[in-house]
Amino acid sequence: MQQIRSNLLLTSIICLTFGAMLIVSKETLAISIGAPISVFGIIMFIWGMSLNSEESGWSSEKIADWTPSSEEMVEAGRVMYRVDTTLDEPISSTILCGSCGEVTLVDGSKPSAFSCPACEVELWEEEE
Repeated sequence: MQQIRSNLLLTSIICLTFGAMLIVSKETLAISIGAPISVFGIIMFIWGMSLNSEESGWSSEKIADWTPSSEEMVEAGRVMYRVDTTLDEPISSTILCGSCGEVTLVDGSKPSAFSCPACEVELWEEEE
């Protein structure tokens, strides 16, 4: 029931189209079936348009408070890590160490070098 507005509008368009096709056929039985289907489509369309379109997305507060889950990553020939940087102000980065699963919050974008404060493993160092 997450997308009830979209479902109602889509179903109403289908009912209106199917009902109109039956009414246009000018058969006695088809008109008696098509008219109630079209009326039902109009009712569903009005119902769907009257509902508020509540976004099921995240709120600004929930986005600002998000941090990755603390979990260890399997090493693939080197130490694994994950960096997530916010795009909106205030810009901050979360760094997940794959060796110990420690999540560290850093102000600003990704630093040029970083060592995990929990296990003291150097995750990266950018060459200049």
